[in-house]
Amino acid sequence: MTYTLAIGDRAYSSWSLRGWLLFDAFNLPVRVRTARLYTEELPELLKEFFPAKTVPALLLPEGIAIGESLAIAEELASRHPEAGVWPEAPQARAMARLLCAEMHAGFTALRGYCPMNLRVSYVNSNPPAEVLADLARLETLWSWARDTNTGAGPWLCGDYSAADAFFAPVASRIATYNLPVSPEAAAYVAAHLAHPSFRRWRAMAQVDGADQEFYRRDWPRRDWPGPALRPAQAVAGAEAENAACPYSGQPVTHVLALDGHRWGFCNAFCRDKTVADPEAWPKFTAMTAGIYQS
Repeated sequence: MTYTLAIGDRAYSSWSLRGWLLFDAFNLPVRVRTARLYTEELPELLKEFFPAKTVPALLLPEGIAIGESLAIAEELASRHPEAGVWPEAPQARAMARLLCAEMHAGFTALRGYCPMNLRVSYVNSNPPAEVLADLARLETLWSWARDTNTGAGPWLCGDYSAADAFFAPVASRIATYNLPVSPEAAAYVAAHLAHPSFRRWRAMAQVDGADQEFYRRDWPRRDWPGPALRPAQAVAGAEAENAACPYSGQPVTHVLALDGHRWGFCNAFCRDKTVADPEAWPKFTAMTAGIYQS
């Protein structure tokens, strides 16, 4: 069974992030096609996903294409009930659907003033009253969900579900623009920033094309508030301690340096996404485990 997902720039396309999390966070395999926002690449790619007019768009195994993240979530939940896209408990499932629906349709002030940008974080973004009102609504929803669905983890409806995938770009906006939220909401944001799938997406976002001018803001910057990253760097040459790329199995052509070791990959993207966050990639950490455990 093969799915194909069309997405935009990983650094900026918040709905693409939601669509991709519905696969990666629930261990569902997918082939990804990318197109750059604000170029002819996107409408050209979407011709293959008719009648979808935006990303994400999903081509189903039988050749039918669907757009809209809510439709993708529902279809995946129907086809893969074991994956846990929606909570199993009826009450939690109903709440998760409500949360996704409001996220899908609302928070326009927050979206407009704080477009997703995973490449920077600002000291202060001076959010206007309309954005603060959206943040207050977020706090209300998140507190209601956590108080109703008491559980050991940080997520809204028990285990990580589509509701959390839908709010992941909002969490990133709070991190990017240093938006004022309560300690409880900040803890929920921190859980997103540390989530393995989010870390992988953000790592790819760092090397996924040039900056888009539309998203630039002339505000003082700070370090990204997520987990501390191990320092790796791209280096010249093809000499490495491994002969094959940990992701593709293809011969090594590009190399990074980490803790005095050289590790190889089959292309620049494989290497550079690993440089961006070495601990985000299970196949890389598995390959290097012997070195760092010795």
